[in-house]
Amino acid sequence: MTLVLAVDGGNSKTDLALVGEDGRLPAFARGPQSSPHHLGEDGCMGVLAGLVDQAGLDGRVASVATLCMAGVDFPREEERLAELVQARGWAQSTTVLNDTFAVLRAGTEDGWGVAVVCGAGINCVGVAEDGRQVRFPALGTITGDWGGGVDVGLTAVSEAARSYDGRGRKTSLEQAVPAHFGFETPYELAEAMHRKEVPERRVLELPPVVFAEAEHDAVAAEIVDRLATEVVVLAWTALSRLGLEERPVEVLLGGGLLRGENSRVVERIREGLRERSPVAGARVTGTPPIVGAALIALDSLGAGPEAQGRVRAEVIEAAGVSDG
Repeated sequence: MTLVLAVDGGNSKTDLALVGEDGRLPAFARGPQSSPHHLGEDGCMGVLAGLVDQAGLDGRVASVATLCMAGVDFPREEERLAELVQARGWAQSTTVLNDTFAVLRAGTEDGWGVAVVCGAGINCVGVAEDGRQVRFPALGTITGDWGGGVDVGLTAVSEAARSYDGRGRKTSLEQAVPAHFGFETPYELAEAMHRKEVPERRVLELPPVVFAEAEHDAVAAEIVDRLATEVVVLAWTALSRLGLEERPVEVLLGGGLLRGENSRVVERIREGLRERSPVAGARVTGTPPIVGAALIALDSLGAGPEAQGRVRAEVIEAAGVSDG
């Protein structure tokens, strides 16, 4: 059986699928995060090797390996990781892409359009029908980004402190943010973070708090609306650079901060896109990105609709996520 090896390597978990050229799924494995940005090359490869063993490649060589990885933002980084994977002998050929490409491919039938992912960070890719691509490095402030869970969480911590001491407007975040971590005041939380008793990365827990407070608090609502604006700017920039402004292209929304069809942030994104073009829209995709990684691998083999439909169904079932 001709096999492809597909990986979605995220900041919180990693999914690996062995897929036949007919779209059938012989093996699926899930493990911890594998982003080389956080783990380094050795740590990343260690996670991938463990998943390959868990899936039972057992000395077989896949025809194609497609790895869609968080923390791989430049072509040089993709090429380097592809070299490391290729040296393991898991596949005859290896392609490494940023994980946002997996979200786009998973949410489309033909593989072109625009996708924005908002999880720990924020990223966007666009692919035109003729294969032209637009992408962004997504390295945070140094590349002009704002809008991931870290940014939203840190902004909430800051606004809570400013409300508490009078430098800023009063906001219910003053109580809600420290309470989430078991403290009474923002200064108590700040001291705990300063002493490393509360790791700063735990601000990733705060976006749901901000979204909840945004229902009745103006400061929290402005944070959510800023997030929506950033998504719209990213998506519209990608559409414009690809010349797709007048096409009825749906922007696919993925990642933990953009879940929920009726959430405030999704509605604001839709409103922002409609202000720029009556044909622009946005859709939350619930399809797991590992489906996109598998489809990209099968695309390279020229797989038809039947195989694509089968891999969608079998990988979605294995990943435990309903299609959306």
